[in-house]
Amino acid sequence: MESIVGNERHIDHRHKPKFKLIFLDGIDFAIVTGSTQQWDELAKAISEYGKQKKIYLSAAPQCPFPDKWLSSAIETGHFDYIWVQFYNNPPCQYNGNTENLKTYWNKWIGTKAGQVFLGLPAAPEAAGSGYISPNVLISEVLPFINGSSKYGGVMIWSKFYDKGYSTAIKAHV
Repeated sequence: MESIVGNERHIDHRHKPKFKLIFLDGIDFAIVTGSTQQWDELAKAISEYGKQKKIYLSAAPQCPFPDKWLSSAIETGHFDYIWVQFYNNPPCQYNGNTENLKTYWNKWIGTKAGQVFLGLPAAPEAAGSGYISPNVLISEVLPFINGSSKYGGVMIWSKFYDKGYSTAIKAHV
């Protein structure tokens, strides 16, 4: 673990690296395939190691609740942030009305995660489905989710597609 997070006392200074030393201060769990096993154990181990120097833990679960791969890890209570993907997931994304999204938002804020971010596509072409116009987000969604003590903000996918979306919502987030 120490070699992963870059604890300086374990660096072999006899070999000069060809790059500048960097130190990791956070890890994001973005798991969408594979096994559901041991992500909780990894989160616990990283958190325990982080008692020496804070290591932030975040996760990017899909919005169907509970997340198929990360639910046991998130429920450890060690995650500082979760960026929930409320797109490409018809059961819980915006589909012309906000009810499904609001229902699932309420489920996500009930987790043991520190802060919850609403993950949205920056443009219709950024995702297969789930795009919310800035006007609908500002008038119907943000007033609802802003009331949660776990509300962390909005995560936008992706910068490449953001042609004014973040600017349009920034003052309301």
